[in-house]
Amino acid sequence: MAKERAPGKKGDAKAGGKKAQAGAGKSAGQKLAEKLFFTPKNCWADIDKKTEKEIEDFSRSYKEFLDRGKTERECVEAALALLRKRGFIDTESPGDAKLQPGARVYQNIRGKSLICAVLGKRPLAEGVNILGAHIDSPRIDLKQNPLYEDSDLALLDTHYYGGIKKYQWTAIPLAMHGLIITGEGRRTELRLGEEEGDPVFTITDLLPHLAREQMQKKAADAVEGEDLDVLAGSRPYGDEKVKERVKLQILALLHEKYGVTEEDFARSEIEFVPAFKARDLGFDRSMIGAYGHDDRCCAFPALRALLAAAEGAALKSGAPFAPQKTMICYLSDKEEIGSCGNTGAQSRSFENFIASLCGEASLARRCLSNSAMLSADVSAAYDPAYGGVFDKKNASFMGKGLVLTKYTGSGGKYGASDANAEFCSAVQAIMNRNKVKWQFGELGKVDKGGGGTIAHHAAKLGLEVLDCGIPVLSMHSPFEVISKIDLYTAYRGYIAFLREA
Repeated sequence: MAKERAPGKKGDAKAGGKKAQAGAGKSAGQKLAEKLFFTPKNCWADIDKKTEKEIEDFSRSYKEFLDRGKTERECVEAALALLRKRGFIDTESPGDAKLQPGARVYQNIRGKSLICAVLGKRPLAEGVNILGAHIDSPRIDLKQNPLYEDSDLALLDTHYYGGIKKYQWTAIPLAMHGLIITGEGRRTELRLGEEEGDPVFTITDLLPHLAREQMQKKAADAVEGEDLDVLAGSRPYGDEKVKERVKLQILALLHEKYGVTEEDFARSEIEFVPAFKARDLGFDRSMIGAYGHDDRCCAFPALRALLAAAEGAALKSGAPFAPQKTMICYLSDKEEIGSCGNTGAQSRSFENFIASLCGEASLARRCLSNSAMLSADVSAAYDPAYGGVFDKKNASFMGKGLVLTKYTGSGGKYGASDANAEFCSAVQAIMNRNKVKWQFGELGKVDKGGGGTIAHHAAKLGLEVLDCGIPVLSMHSPFEVISKIDLYTAYRGYIAFLREA
């Protein structure tokens, strides 16, 4: 193995000489173009062996996080495990003596969203630095009264969650996740279909031999929402005098294992997600294919960035490191359905957390108005198979780093926050100073569709906010794709923002 050269040695002089030779033959116009054009390059071209190992290690931990957290509840539990290992404490008390500079605190919001912070030295009235992502993903939810029998088959009636192409969810293995609460108040967490030997579930599709009419429909109508029923069983209960014997057999099994009755479905949260694990993708293993990249590929590096930024420099006194400004990571719920509910970004949960840190409402308002946030959410990666829906000049590309999106929304920027020039400039400067590669990115052509993030909800609080995330292929499908180097670049960019914004 060749010995690595230390910075500033002969190898660097040779490299500098080669660059000088390469630049010597360039015309004045070429040199001017290099100065004036913004041309993001593929990030893989500039990494060394050490960085490549860091990328692989980070990707491995991310895949483990994905496999562990396929619902927002599971993501919160996985995140809490990381926080508790790093000394974060659960607190909602504004007068707690522990809330001193350097304190590491979190608030678990009903088990479905999470806020964590490292308190800084500067007064909260000067603002805080925030990374905001969401941890819910499109999926299939059970209805309140889902179980029925038809033609000796037990089926579960569903209501899809978030924006999906319904036909993509048929004829694939599904796993059942969720929380059941019985009439006696017993709580049981479900996770069936993920382990080797577990049964899986599926939503059936029509065979092509009989699908002539189906194939003539628009893709949006090929599979109706009411037809997304999960196949759950086919064996009848052993009493011929009972009606709906297959349904009874399923309920008998659920009651034996979990104490469940049919009434309990109405108060439970049961979700179906793809039953496969996150995998390396491609001959070169440069990508990750998985369910739930949107938005966990931003939520995970945001959380890890807070942990990394919290370490800071080791202090001889042994006291916890305290950053200059307070740093916060906010992992919200229900973004895929409008950030509604008391665990979504439209709730007062984040405001209440800031108020608990500040201790008084007027101080909390000043804190929010002086704060800066990256809305850590994904962007649509340019797909050459569907290039017609993208504005290639303004699209984001796999492997070219972090995506800065000034505005989202649809049509005439409806539903966007549209970050101001000053804040865009400040964020770009942070990335440039820290040599974090970034690119522009919009969702697609102006009138082809659109989408939103939690940015416009954060903007209502008076924050400076800019969307900043990772490009994704096959977004909202059961198997989305990202680049490992974009994931790692986001992690580095989020650390830089927390430390310098």
